[in-house]
Amino acid sequence: MNSINSVICVVIMTEAENNETSSSLGFSGHWSREGCRVSMEEVFRSITVSKEDASRFRKFLTFAGPGYLVAVGYMDPGNWATSIAGGSSFGYTLLSIVLLSSVMAIILQSLCVRLAVGTGRDLAQACRDAFPAWFSILLWLLAELAIIATDLAEVIGTAIGLNLLFGLPLEIGVIVTALDVFFVLFLQNIGFRWIEAFILVLLGVISFCFVMQLVLAKPDWSNVILGFAPTVSIVSNPQMLYLALGIIGATVMPHNLYLHSGIVQTRAYGNSPEERHEAISFATMDSSIALCLAMLINASILILAAATFNRSGNYGVEDLVIAQGLLTPLLGSWLAPILFSVALLASGLSSTVTATMAGQIVMEGFINLKITPWVRRIITRGFAILPAIGVIVLLGPEEIGKLLILSQVVLSLQLPFAVVPLVMFTSDKKKMGEFISPYWLTVIVYIIAGIVIILNLKLLYDLIGF
Repeated sequence: MNSINSVICVVIMTEAENNETSSSLGFSGHWSREGCRVSMEEVFRSITVSKEDASRFRKFLTFAGPGYLVAVGYMDPGNWATSIAGGSSFGYTLLSIVLLSSVMAIILQSLCVRLAVGTGRDLAQACRDAFPAWFSILLWLLAELAIIATDLAEVIGTAIGLNLLFGLPLEIGVIVTALDVFFVLFLQNIGFRWIEAFILVLLGVISFCFVMQLVLAKPDWSNVILGFAPTVSIVSNPQMLYLALGIIGATVMPHNLYLHSGIVQTRAYGNSPEERHEAISFATMDSSIALCLAMLINASILILAAATFNRSGNYGVEDLVIAQGLLTPLLGSWLAPILFSVALLASGLSSTVTATMAGQIVMEGFINLKITPWVRRIITRGFAILPAIGVIVLLGPEEIGKLLILSQVVLSLQLPFAVVPLVMFTSDKKKMGEFISPYWLTVIVYIIAGIVIILNLKLLYDLIGF
């Protein structure tokens, strides 16, 4: 009963604060930056921007960093499962989906930057200020579901990495992953640049591991190039569509939209229109470069699966443990499975950092509720640990791969609930002022949102029909 009363109080307080904020800031059709709540208060504007007389390259380096935290979504453990399953089942065909999702991600993340710098709000705050309290609460719950699905992939991936490298049982590894919260909080306390540096190191490890594995796998590069061309069979084949949506959900992750619109505000850029336009330009450049580089790593996962499993007749590999075990006999090298395991563990560790921050941004932005970060992290991680342990105990470790892919499809189904508000806000002249998205960009993003929604409806139809 007390918990129910607490929820009711949060909803009432949220609605009252929305009305009060709207009145004081003049949100009746126009968003003013004055008095606006800040995103991630402990690191807000904590990184100094290079002075006006600095070169453009030095200024760019000041803004470089948040894009690589977003890029983690391209190589999280859930992405591994969908890409390995797609590559082993259909060869290089789904590389076109990797390319499509990468382009979608670059465009959507640029809108996140525009929203954050142009209005001083992250996406969660913008939703809270623009929509009725009941609808904002609904979007918050959906965003939390997406974060739990993301966390589930991290839990499983990290646990599998620990199992492959150190022989730790999956049940124990899943529980051990809860301890990473303390390491994340340590990084937050010593400075945001340390978090970015930590992510860059892990991305470097993942990149090195996959480059070495591709050298060993020797893929057919002519077929790789052909794989980037789209084919109608992706839509007509339900299994291929299911994996395609999993790849999209694992790449263009809903929580990344909330995350990027929050962490870009860690830079202490000026408030003049010129300085904010410059901040949008540099931050967009940062995320675009990071996502292009991450696309290569994301594609390499699928290429490795196609060149190794599909070529040898091992179709439908979706279990990461099985995938790792097949690498030695197929590639003839004891080094390949070690590289695979190290990259997987690095992937799980890096993605847990971004999920932690995204959860904080979502909770503070949607319902203006601040709780101790480690408490929030334990709660979210608990929702991810329970289904993982349940599947392992009730169905067996061999079914964990299917749960991993399902978590990525859930992310894809949640994506429109973040994309549609984002494009609504950034295309609204009254809210964005001179920072409004160009008309051509708005049209492209609406097309992207339409594609995602149509593919999701097609997937639901196939599942219900099945």
